[in-house]
Amino acid sequence: MNKLFLRHFICLIFPLFFSFLIAAAPIRHSLRMDAPHTHYFDVTTEVDIPASAQKMKYLDFKMAAWTPGSYLIREFAKNIERVQASIDGQKSTITKINKNTWRVPVSTGQTKISVYYSVYAFELSVRTSFLDDSHGYINPASVFLYVPEYAQSAQELTVIPFKEFKKVSTAMKEVKKFTFQAKNLDEWIDSPIEIGNHKVWEFKVNQVPHQIAFYGPAKVDSAVFLADVKKMCEEAQRVVGDHPCDHYLFIIHNLYRGGGGLEHLYSTTCQVSRANYENPNGYRGILNLLAHEYFHLWNVKRIRPKALGPFDYENENYTHNLWLSEGITSYYADVILQRTGQSSTPDYIKSLADEISMVENTPGNQIESAASASWDAWIKYYRPNENSRNSTVSYYDKGSLLGGVLNLWIIRQTQGQKCLDDVFKLLYTTYYQKLGRGFTDAELENAFSQVAGVSAKSMFENHIYGTQTPAYADLFQGFGYEWADANVGKVIPYLGFTAMAGRITSVSRGGSAYQAGLNVGDEILKVNQANFEGMEKLLSDKKTGDLLNFVVRRDGIERFFVVPVIQSPLHAYTLTESKNITDAQKKLRGKWLGNR
Repeated sequence: MNKLFLRHFICLIFPLFFSFLIAAAPIRHSLRMDAPHTHYFDVTTEVDIPASAQKMKYLDFKMAAWTPGSYLIREFAKNIERVQASIDGQKSTITKINKNTWRVPVSTGQTKISVYYSVYAFELSVRTSFLDDSHGYINPASVFLYVPEYAQSAQELTVIPFKEFKKVSTAMKEVKKFTFQAKNLDEWIDSPIEIGNHKVWEFKVNQVPHQIAFYGPAKVDSAVFLADVKKMCEEAQRVVGDHPCDHYLFIIHNLYRGGGGLEHLYSTTCQVSRANYENPNGYRGILNLLAHEYFHLWNVKRIRPKALGPFDYENENYTHNLWLSEGITSYYADVILQRTGQSSTPDYIKSLADEISMVENTPGNQIESAASASWDAWIKYYRPNENSRNSTVSYYDKGSLLGGVLNLWIIRQTQGQKCLDDVFKLLYTTYYQKLGRGFTDAELENAFSQVAGVSAKSMFENHIYGTQTPAYADLFQGFGYEWADANVGKVIPYLGFTAMAGRITSVSRGGSAYQAGLNVGDEILKVNQANFEGMEKLLSDKKTGDLLNFVVRRDGIERFFVVPVIQSPLHAYTLTESKNITDAQKKLRGKWLGNR
């Protein structure tokens, strides 16, 4: 085609295309923030009335009760106020029929409903929304009403920023100035928005445009930081080998105290402590967080359990596989930085041993499996209590540990021909690219079996659905590493509780304090008639077998307990290179710690 003709053709067709996009969205939102210091967003949601609503004589508007990636019912509707409605420009009745649903009656011939409401937003986390005079951040699940009938239809948003805010960053496609579209409800909910005067940096990962929306002050060399983030992203893509996006956005909030991230289809929001850019460990921690959220592009957003999409936004969405979706994503964040050299191999080996020690020292690790912890995320992980450490285990920590175990198992079973990367390649091509759906529990196990060339049934039964301790010594020996417990042979006095400001904050299952009856919340008045000045000082001159007489105050009443000092059951695992390793061990180690 002639280039001049083509250019004229494009100039003619693009405005028509964008007009079609705008006109095609049957649900349209507009967002204002005229007084940001009050923390209120003002929203109008306008809907073309579907034929089904006219038949039923009503249309329901809903607010999500949770947001994908954060498995807790958060009841976002609690922040919505002053809900009003009109139909075709005339005021209409709107009635709240349950905790998160508003119903508008409709009649034949009516065409358009507009609902007006305000949303209080003053919780600055990656899971919620926030507005003040410095910026606005929106997690759409917590701000906008949706209409179930239009779950598969385009959603549109027009942002009218506060007069002093000049920038809007989101992964949604911009169809005109500050007007954006998502192709359906899931993409709409999964597209956070940053509004204000943040910095915007750009780079490409294998020709895919990436942006960083950088809010808040931080002492960072932007050129070095962008180069490091790009290097991390490129390595993350190598795991699966294909990039699923045509664009990507990092929203980074630099706060006095920050920590955490939330993954999205084409973006992520991460909150970091601004001072961490200024020290090596803190900086690596930032890169590790970004690597975790970026790897979610594949693991959970595309490679996902069947339960995690399309979503039910009003109720819990249960899966046994958060140990994979979250835990192994944490594992890969460490692996990616080790592969790029942004974290040294000795540091990686030490952190792996430390992580295993942490999990194996958690009493709940022997009570609840990784699969059960995943299933119970909705009632346990985000709602810990004083006994959580005794009764459950983090699917992040246990899943990360299992990622390492399963990777080593696959490498050994295939004599260094395959690794965990190959499982993710298989899941991606089979279930995301070919079938366009998530996998079942059985299909996940089968993928591990297929890659390893042997059945993974016992691995899943023992370590994922069960709580059996992996045979670490044998596993690491195959790679030329010696597995040991640095606490073996040491006499370490132990009571099994922690305290702060003289008050007990945790009591570990199996410890002598647990057996003797000390409780969380007890105020320690005396130990052997002396003031309690902290655990370290208390045990500094004690030996196993000593008896300690505790006087505590509980519910205003003094109580007396005799607690014996026992040998610590805690482990301090280490991994050290064997002095003489075989060629076979070198080959396996190369597959494990090399770049492939």
